[in-house]
Amino acid sequence: MTSQMIDVTETLIAKLQSLAPEQQQTLLDFAEFLVQKHTQIQTEQKRVPDLNRGEIWMSEDFNDPLPDEFWTGEQ
Repeated sequence: MTSQMIDVTETLIAKLQSLAPEQQQTLLDFAEFLVQKHTQIQTEQKRVPDLNRGEIWMSEDFNDPLPDEFWTGEQ
C-alpha cells in the first residue's frame, strides 16, 4: 500500500467510526454495491468479432421505402 492509500484508509475509518450505527450500515451497503458492480464489469463476456459471420443477412430492398399499407395498417 502506498502512503496515500493508507492516509485515505485511515481517514475513511475515522469518519466511519464517527457515524451512528445506522449510517455505518448504509455505508457498508453502498460499499458492497460498489464491489458487486465492479465485479460484474470485470466478469462481463467480451465480444468476439465474426462469431456469427454469415448467420444474418439483409434483403436487397432493405433501404427501399415502405408501402403505405405498412403505415396505415391496411392490408
